[in-house]
Amino acid sequence: MPHLILASASPRRRELLEQIGVHFDCRPVDICEDPLQQESAREYVTRLAQEKALAGLEQAGGDSVVLGSDTTVAIDDHILAKPANEDEAVTMLMQLSGRRHQVLTAVALAAEGIIEVCCVGTDVEFIELDDARCRQYWRTGEPCDKAGAYGIQGLGAVFVKSINGSYSAVVGLPLMETAAMLQKFDIPVWQPN
Repeated sequence: MPHLILASASPRRRELLEQIGVHFDCRPVDICEDPLQQESAREYVTRLAQEKALAGLEQAGGDSVVLGSDTTVAIDDHILAKPANEDEAVTMLMQLSGRRHQVLTAVALAAEGIIEVCCVGTDVEFIELDDARCRQYWRTGEPCDKAGAYGIQGLGAVFVKSINGSYSAVVGLPLMETAAMLQKFDIPVWQPN
């Protein structure tokens, strides 16, 4: 059975893989995550997932299978990455206020000579927010490392009016699609500890 490596430092991705009983090692990779000029949100997350998987495979070598993934929030064809500071987070949250946006998560699995990629989009609608509530949320520390400045699996869940699509993809890894991809690479799910 091939060995799976998660090329990510995301605690959420680790938790999601553990949730479905996948055995893996975590070996984060460092790549440039700046969007390219004229790159759509879907192209952006797909490229980053592929680059992470391939960088992880280059480090690991052998008969490893490497999972790379990336998540972004998009509204009006604009990518909302991780906020650099409070004002940037508040600006992002106010853009999402009372509106529907899309969360895109791409997953790439790479092994010697093979790469498979999928991208899952989920529509999320927010309630109306105000500046004070956004700043209060920032002070919790939760938005600091989240695309779009919120975490649906945490305190930010109270902002979500509706969701259409994969909840786990919004958290950071679309589990149904990931499990199907892992099976193609002979990586089992539901393994006992």
